[in-house]
Order: sequence, then C-alpha cells, then structure tokens
Amino acid sequence: MDKFMDSPWFLRLTALFLAIMLFLSVKSEDPSNRNSTSDVFELIQDVPVEVYYDTENLVVTGVPDMVNMTIEGPTNIVQTTKLLKDFTLKLDLQNLTLGEHNVRIQAENISDKLDVRLEPGTVSINIEEKVTQTFRVDPEMNTRLLAEGYEVKSMDVQPAVINVTGAKSVVDAISFVKVSVTGEGSLNKPFEQKSRVRVLDRDLNKLSVTLNPEEVTVKVDIQEYSREARVKLKEKGQSTGNIEIESAVLEDKFVRISGPKSTVDAVKEIPVELDLSKISKSGKIELDVKKPEGITKVTPAKVKAQVKVSGEISDESKKADAETES
Repeated sequence: MDKFMDSPWFLRLTALFLAIMLFLSVKSEDPSNRNSTSDVFELIQDVPVEVYYDTENLVVTGVPDMVNMTIEGPTNIVQTTKLLKDFTLKLDLQNLTLGEHNVRIQAENISDKLDVRLEPGTVSINIEEKVTQTFRVDPEMNTRLLAEGYEVKSMDVQPAVINVTGAKSVVDAISFVKVSVTGEGSLNKPFEQKSRVRVLDRDLNKLSVTLNPEEVTVKVDIQEYSREARVKLKEKGQSTGNIEIESAVLEDKFVRISGPKSTVDAVKEIPVELDLSKISKSGKIELDVKKPEGITKVTPAKVKAQVKVSGEISDESKKADAETES
C-alpha cells in the first residue's frame, strides 16, 4: 500500500481529482452560473401607468391605462416583487413640447437584479392644448315610444348648455351634443328624466371629453295629437215673425281638435249650426261645436257668432219665448 501511495501515478490521480473538485466548487459560486440554473420569470398583467404633465393646460392622448409586465430573476426576488407590487411604472412628460412623441415607460423602485420587459414598452403620445367650450344640448326621443294618437309638444333641457373640456383637436371635431330620452312604450303624459349627455363627431363617433355637467334633466310634454280645424257656420230652420237675418258671422274661425292622427287629419272643417228660429234680436250668441266621429276633444267646445237682424218678433213668438225661458 505504501508503495502504491509513493507511486507517481497515485500522485497524478490525486492531483487530477483535487483539480476537478476545485473547478466544481468555483463553478457553483459563479453568479452567472447560479442565475442560469435558478432564474425564473413571471407575467404581471394590467399594471397601471402613472403620467406626469401639466394637467391644468394640456391633454395627453395615446397613453395606455394598463400595460403587461414580465420580470425575470432570482426566484425569491421575483415572487416578492409580484406579491408586493411596490414598484411604479411612469411616463414623465413634463419637459416635452406640444405634438407627437415616442416615449419609453420607466420602471422605478424595482430590484436591479430583475430583467424587466413591458408590453408595450414604448408608446406614441400626443400632447395638445386643453380648451373648454360651451355647447347647447339637443334632446332626442324615439316617437315609437309614444302611445297611439299622442305627440311630443316640447322637450325642455335643464341646463340647456354645458361646458365641454378636452384636447383642442377633439373639441373642434364636435358636431353633436345630444341627450336621449328613453322609456317604455305607450307614453301618453308629460314626464321628466335625467339622462347622460353624449358628444359626437359628424360620423356619430363618441368623443372622449370632460363634461360639466355630465347629466341634464329633460322635461317632455306629451299630449294627444291635435291640429286646428276651420269651423263653418251652417244655418237651419226659419226665422220667426218679421225677423230677418241680415248677417251672421263667426268670431272664432278655428277650433283645435284632438284624437288619432289619421282621424284628425281627415277632418277638413267642422260645421256649426245656427238655428234661425231661435234668433230674436241682434247680438252675440254662443254655438255648440259638435265633435266629429272619432275625435276625442274639441277646444273650445263653444264658439261665438255675431248676429244682426231686422224687424220685430211677433207677440205670439214673444209669448212662446217667455214660456220657454220660464
């Protein structure tokens, strides 16, 4: 045994073994080797981006609200970072001028032992002047919501105008500022409701702006469909005694009739009867307006006529009138 240990080959083999062990020991301590075998990566979705600029006077478009973030590095650091999320993603635009820029999102308060990749990492943004303009709000309502025979008489918006704030190019593109009145069908009486205002361009695309106020109140006046119809005096009967009707003229030329649209529109004129046998003297009289078939309401229900007569009524007629009055 001693002879073997004294052998040159034993010494050579021992030296080779010690060299291999030393190499492996050094290799295990090498940081690059440790990373290659123990690094992991994690995806953190929907990380918010903080943007810094002059919010009082400028508007920035093109900045994503959220980005996806991939981190790679030692397991313990990756897991701690994902759990605590104490890092910040930011865009500092405070020193940029008006116009378009390509800006890289910066990650702050994150370990330098981590490799960070953002999706997207660079964004195209546009910095514009912030402006405020006043616009009138136009109400709109689908007439199919109305009950049959009813119509919208008026729609009043309060407040009638609102302030719209946004990027100058966006505000300049505004073509419509509308509020829509909604509801279930068969509406047949006045009502009011609060609704959100919509701001649209000429192609009816919704625009991203700030509204003050965002909601307005719309008062809707709904009534039966109606229109004016001419009244025509129609005489009947015969005058009594020596009475002669020289003239009979209606003071009211029109009345308003209500009801289903087709029925109302079909009425050309409404005859009003003047019974000559009841006329005994000149003066102003009231005549009933009879509702045509299918008409629900006539306003006014009576019209006035100015009658001028000549001659005198007979004693028999006077007596008959007195008996009638008593």
